[in-house]
This record gives sequence, structure tokens and C-alpha cells, in this order.
Amino acid sequence: MTKYIHDASNFGADGPFFHIIRTGLDGLVDGEDFFDLLADDVVFEFVISVPGCPRRVEGRDAVLDLYRDYDDYMNVRSADGLRVYRDPAASVVVLEYEVHGHPVHGGSPLHGGSPYDNRFVSIITAADGKVTHWRDYLDPLAVFDATGWPTVG
Repeated sequence: MTKYIHDASNFGADGPFFHIIRTGLDGLVDGEDFFDLLADDVVFEFVISVPGCPRRVEGRDAVLDLYRDYDDYMNVRSADGLRVYRDPAASVVVLEYEVHGHPVHGGSPLHGGSPYDNRFVSIITAADGKVTHWRDYLDPLAVFDATGWPTVG
């Protein structure tokens, strides 16, 4: 058990993001929070992402560092639309899901932003009860719309 962040955070035991991921990976991995699901040497690849975000992150500690301030940036209020596709022989799961929320600062409709509604596809490989590889695809336009970036004018 790692308990890297508090339970009500996006990645904590009671957070909507962790809940939908835990549901999709049920029976394949174990952990008390999102980061506890990850192997020490996990590799994350962000195939479709936003400018300024790394394309590859290696190691659980590096993933934690990447997302450490996420709760200060985006408030995820719910996650839904889960579709799960499993290949048990390869220990691979494909998750399709949506997250909904709003930027914490400067992204309200009054400041040029919109609610945050994004769709993801995550291809996840597991071994020994932990995630060993995570390949992520997201809609960068949803991030731009929510945060009001880039500004036009």
C-alpha cells in the first residue's frame, strides 16, 4: 500500500479516475490507490497527448511526479462510459472511458474555457498483479477547450 495522495483526490481510493480504472482492471491488478496499481518499473506512453507533456515516462516514481500536481490543475468530478476488452492470455486490457470535470484555475467558461469532458483509450499490460505498461490516447482538443488554450487573438 502506497497512499501517495489523499483518498478524495483524482488518483486516491475514493477518486473517480481511480474508481473507473480499478473497475476496468478488476481481478488483474491490486492496489489501494492509482499509483499502488503500478509496478516499480512501469512504462507509460502517451501516444496522443498535449504539448508540454512527455511522450514516455518510466518508473512508478516518475509517473507519480508527473501527476503530483494534477489535482491543482484539473478537478475530475466523474468518470463513466467504461468499455473493457481483455486478452487474458497476454494479460492485456483495453479500456475506453470518459472523464468529466473542470479546470481548477482559469478554465471556467467566463475565462475562455469549458467543462472538461475527455475520452480515453488506455492499453494496459499487467504482470504479477501490477500494471507494467500503459499506452494512453486522449482527445487533446477536450483539454484545449476546457482550459481555454491556446488563446486566439
